[in-house]
Amino acid sequence: MDALLSIKDLKVANGGRQVLDGFSLTVGAGQIHVLMGPNGSGKTTLASVLAGREGYEVNGGSVTFNGADLLVLLPEERARKGLFLGFQHPVEIPGLANATFLREAYNTLHEGEDELDAADFLAMARRLLQEVELSDAFLSRGLNQGFSGGEKKRNEMLQLLLFKPRLAILDEIDSGLDVDGLRLIAKLIVRRRNEGASFLIISHNPQLLRYVAPDAIHVLYGGRLVVSGGADIAETIAERGYEWLGNAHDQERQGAVALAGSVGNG
Repeated sequence: MDALLSIKDLKVANGGRQVLDGFSLTVGAGQIHVLMGPNGSGKTTLASVLAGREGYEVNGGSVTFNGADLLVLLPEERARKGLFLGFQHPVEIPGLANATFLREAYNTLHEGEDELDAADFLAMARRLLQEVELSDAFLSRGLNQGFSGGEKKRNEMLQLLLFKPRLAILDEIDSGLDVDGLRLIAKLIVRRRNEGASFLIISHNPQLLRYVAPDAIHVLYGGRLVVSGGADIAETIAERGYEWLGNAHDQERQGAVALAGSVGNG
């Protein structure tokens, strides 16, 4: 399978600290990959760099997305190529109606095509609101203003369904969700995957992983990907935490880390 996203030996510093130190990963079209790791291991840094957020120094490696050098593209160019970032903490913007934000973003992504008028857009948005189980009232409210944690995450999924990215990076999309919300989010992820979309999901939640059945689970530790494999990785982490990865990290630096039944790196 051809790689949609190829990250090779990526090195990233933030505030003078080396956060990613030779991270490599390949995601194929229509695949779900999950990234786990302790707090501060670089997961959100990776998501931010892929999306083009400012403030990070890329000091080594390469990232290719859909055949293009991702790192030279502006954030809006990355979005037009089909990259989407679902935020861990979606920002609230009072005064900007959710419907206005969604319509402007949709039309910007489809620049050069006929713009959807307000009536056609609202009809489409209301249909998608039913799928994420939000009421029409959320369209007229300020973007994420006063939304609960679960409502913010459903609004992120509304954007995912509306924009139809080729690759969605979801940074802890499961946080703030009850069990019904978790099942809904997982169902929508699987549906989009079946339609050809790819996912890089940052999560600590074994239940979400059981629902979405990822192609591979990877563990980031000390700025490097130290273990890749199947569902047994998540179960081991749930039982043992991350401390045991200190040894795996040392072994990986010598090229010796392996996991029985590993599906490899994409």
